[in-house]
Formats: sequence, structure tokens, C-alpha cells
Amino acid sequence: MRKMIRGAAAFATATAAVLAMSGAAHAERAADPWAGCPDGAVCVYPQNQNPAQSPSLVLYSYGPHNLSNQVGRHWVLNNQYGGATASLCTGYNGTGCGAPIAEGTGVYADLTPINSITLNRP
Repeated sequence: MRKMIRGAAAFATATAAVLAMSGAAHAERAADPWAGCPDGAVCVYPQNQNPAQSPSLVLYSYGPHNLSNQVGRHWVLNNQYGGATASLCTGYNGTGCGAPIAEGTGVYADLTPINSITLNRP
């Protein structure tokens, strides 16, 4: 009888662990593609393209990304997930960053003074 109770307890614990892990994985699933911006990316669109349709720059990796020849107004969409943010920075290598752009949101910003974009871990 004790073996059956221990076996049932072990099964219940294993089942709970699998359910907890699947719930966490479900919460981390990818966002939907948005205005041509792939899942998990931050996208910059060509100057004055409004509405945003086809990105000219797609960023995937966390950390700073230096910009060049990005002047005027551009859409910057954060299509990351899991709480990851992006920031527009006036300095190169991610210095002088402004307020973070939350996942699933975008800004229509003048990129003339912006020299880098950071993708920030949650």
C-alpha cells in the first residue's frame, strides 16, 4: 500500500512539474508578425513610411545596435515578447537611452539624433 501511495505522490509531483513548465513556456510564446516585423524582432521602417508596412532594418539580438544614415521620422516597432523592451539612444553603443518601448508597441520618432537602439532583456 505504501508503494502505491509513494508512486501516486511521485506521479502527481511529476505531473505538476510538467504542467508548470508548459504554462511558463506558453507565457513566453512568440508574438504575431506585425506590419512585416517578424516575431521576436525590433523593426525600423523607412523614413516617412506611414503606416509602417515593410521594415528596412530588423534587429533580433539583445544589446546595442548602432545606426547609420537614419534621419527623419521613422516607425520603430517592438515585436519582442516575454517583457523585452527596446530603447532609442542618442549615443553609440547604447548610451544616452530614453524611456523603454514596451513589447507590442511602437513609436514614430525622429531618428536624426538617435545613434543606436538597444534591445533589452526582460
